[in-house]
Amino acid sequence: MTMRAIVLMFDSLNRRMIPPYAGDASRFPNFARLAKHTVAFENFYAGSMPCMPARREMHTARTNFLHRSWGPLEPFDDSVPEMLGRAGVHTHLASDHQHYWEDGGATYHTRYSTWEFFRGQEGDPWKGAVGTTDPRQNPIARMRTQDQVNRSYMATEADHVQTRTVDAGIEFIETNADADRWMLQLELFDPHEPFFAAERFRERGGITDGETFDWPPYRHVTEAETEVGQARESYLALLEMCDYSLGRVLDAMDEHGLWDDTMLIVNTDHGYMLGERGWWAKSTQPWYNELVHLPMFLWDPRTQRRGERDERVARTIDIPATLLDFFELEATPDMEGRSLTDVPQPQTALFGKHGDHVNITDGRYVYMRSAATAEGAPLEEFTLIPTHMRWRFSPDELRDWEPAEPFSFTKGLRTMRVAVATSWLGSWQQGTQLFDLATDPDQGDPIVDEDVELRMASLLVEAMRRNDAPSSQFERLGLPADGPVTTEHLLARAHRNRVLAQTDPRPRTDECVAADVLETPLLQALQDPRVRDVVRRHAPGLVDSELVELPPAATLMSIAGRAGIGREALLALDRDLTAALDLDDTSAALPR
Repeated sequence: MTMRAIVLMFDSLNRRMIPPYAGDASRFPNFARLAKHTVAFENFYAGSMPCMPARREMHTARTNFLHRSWGPLEPFDDSVPEMLGRAGVHTHLASDHQHYWEDGGATYHTRYSTWEFFRGQEGDPWKGAVGTTDPRQNPIARMRTQDQVNRSYMATEADHVQTRTVDAGIEFIETNADADRWMLQLELFDPHEPFFAAERFRERGGITDGETFDWPPYRHVTEAETEVGQARESYLALLEMCDYSLGRVLDAMDEHGLWDDTMLIVNTDHGYMLGERGWWAKSTQPWYNELVHLPMFLWDPRTQRRGERDERVARTIDIPATLLDFFELEATPDMEGRSLTDVPQPQTALFGKHGDHVNITDGRYVYMRSAATAEGAPLEEFTLIPTHMRWRFSPDELRDWEPAEPFSFTKGLRTMRVAVATSWLGSWQQGTQLFDLATDPDQGDPIVDEDVELRMASLLVEAMRRNDAPSSQFERLGLPADGPVTTEHLLARAHRNRVLAQTDPRPRTDECVAADVLETPLLQALQDPRVRDVVRRHAPGLVDSELVELPPAATLMSIAGRAGIGREALLALDRDLTAALDLDDTSAALPR
């Protein structure tokens, strides 16, 4: 039997907006068409997040966020594309995902037999226009100005980076339609922010150039409702473009008769929040289902299952195991993933981001375990390639590293154990949360049920032990590395009040009289003794602590957006700053 495989991977694809899970089939006809051709998974979950940790899972078939933050493939990692290549399967990567070409992703694309990359996404340092960007700016500000430069080189749909990437994937299919034993990974950065679609999709959504809010920050929503609507429409316009690109791949499979012998997987790394429960984006909030309960489609020509919904709990780490199974290769002992063609599947999914909540679901309950203390310590990185997303570990970070004993998956190698300074906006702020998806599918009302929490905490500990999690993770979470979980380890009841306080939506900027003060960089605002007195009264930690991790541009509003200040405290700050500075709706803020 001829064996080929196509993996079409999107970034930040929202399950609640596309058929067959939800959404408008007339607006997204190709996702509806895909569902008729494939098995759509009902309980598919992300694992390690965000972008590159998820892609490390796509190579290694094992969870990595308990040991490592964003980083490269390690020397001891198994790579499924590389394993396929060694077995004579030609693997090809066509992608516009710029994180592959940064310090923290540079070991991934070279695992494929061939690869090609298309420039211009999300502030990718692509086209040089001197004077438009300032290399001294912080990375986020520099990305935003660079993105405007990049967009100017995508004036037509043909020039759009998504189009160029899909063109390359289609070219590979057409070139190799009669060949055997290949795997194409066609990987699109869209619909990741910023939500910049080709013109005809923007026009269809009524989006006007230069006036649209299409790049939400990673925090609570504080923008006016008009801007929230603009962001949603911009995302939907980009999603329509993704639907069109999906249709092009399906057309190629039809044209070349690939359904008889070619596996098709359509997946995403994680979802995206567009104002749900007052949150934007990802990474700063708990990992709600909008972010981790993912769309996933599988066509396996061996089973010929199509138009079905699969209820099993499945995970990103199962995708590479499925590819190995399809090409008749054995998984390595280090791999946790299971082939999705197997009937039995694990009944739980472990997911999270390094240093955040550690989470588990059995398909009905979701348990989000926060750090047991406000310090969120101890937290450690284990690596042999010390790079972050866009830069190397600093000398200060590496000064006191120690060799760690080998883990079960490091091939006998000792790694560098690097202590991590925990964030002052850690998971403890948002607390341990437990949800019953049967009665609360939108996760709006965390429950306190000691019997359920005890069972879910026990499942979590079992999953962490299977993953050979470091002892520091158990200590950080207040869970036993050995022995049973008991009622003494439970936290949902003790954390409930803090959980409820942090889940309240934040006031919008246009609702605050002292908005200009709240949006002035904090270090500058605190120079006014009146402001300093008010902030000390309601958020003393922002005045009396060194806050070495606080970005220079951080404001009271952005800190509240990152859950560092609760709703009631922010309202009190607004009220008292208004009084202290004698402000009204027309007053100026602090002198600049």
